[in-house]
Amino acid sequence: MDVIDAVILGIIQGLTEFLPVSSSGHLELGKAILGDTSLPEESLLFTVVLHFATALSTLVVFRKDVFEIIGGLFKFEWNEETQFSLKIIVSMIPAVIVGLLFEEQLEALFGGNILFVGFMLLITALLLWLADKAKDTGKKVSYSNAFVIGVSQAIAMLPGISRSGATISTSVLLGNDKTKAARFSFLMVVPLIFGKIAKDLMSGDLMESSTEFSILAVGFIAAFIAGLVACTWMISLVKKSKLSWFAIYCFVVGLAAITFGYAQ
Repeated sequence: MDVIDAVILGIIQGLTEFLPVSSSGHLELGKAILGDTSLPEESLLFTVVLHFATALSTLVVFRKDVFEIIGGLFKFEWNEETQFSLKIIVSMIPAVIVGLLFEEQLEALFGGNILFVGFMLLITALLLWLADKAKDTGKKVSYSNAFVIGVSQAIAMLPGISRSGATISTSVLLGNDKTKAARFSFLMVVPLIFGKIAKDLMSGDLMESSTEFSILAVGFIAAFIAGLVACTWMISLVKKSKLSWFAIYCFVVGLAAITFGYAQ
C-alpha cells in the first residue's frame, strides 16, 4: 500500500462511516472495481487505525455532549447523563454478542461478494426512504429502543448495510426525534470501536503488522478530517430530512452492484 492508497482509503472510511451508505460495502465495491492488485488489502493495523480516527472525530464533533456525560457520571447520581450512558451500554449488547460468536462467519462475507453487497444496499435504501418520511417528535431514546437500535447495529456488520443509516432509521421509525437519533447513533459506536482496538491490542495481532508509520499517519489524518466533515454534514442533513438523497444513491449503487455481480 502506498501513500495515495492510504489517503483514498482514509477518505472513504471517514466519509462513509457517518454517511448512511455503508463504509464496508463501499470498500468491497472499490476492491472489486479496482482489483486486488490495484488496491491492496488493508492490514489489520491500518483498518483499526482508520476506525480509531473516525471514533476520535466523533468525540470532537460531540465534545460538548461527551464532557456533559462524563461530568454527569462523576456526580454519581441517577441523572440524565447516567441514564444515557446505560442506554449506550444496552445498545452495545447485540453487536458484542454477534461480534464474539460469529466473527469468522462475518469475515467470510468480506471476500468481494458484490452481489450480496448490492442487495444489502437496497435494504439500506429502503430503511432511509422510510425514515425520511417520519416526522420530528421530540421523543428521547428509551431503554427498549436502545436495545432494538443495537440489534440494527449488529445487523449492520454485514457489508452493504449502513451502520449509521440502519441505526438512525430504526431510531426514527421507533418514533424518536431525528436529531436525538443521530446523536445516539454516532455516540453508541465509539465504545465499540475503542473496545475493538483494546481487544486487538491485547491479542497481540496488531503487532504483527508491517505497515509503515507514514502510511498509518496519512490514513489516520485523511479518515479523521473526512470524518469531521461527514459527521457534521450528516447531523445537518438529518435535521433537514434529506435522508432520501442517500436512499436514492444506495438504490442506484445497489442495482449497479447487483448488475456487476451477475455479469461476473
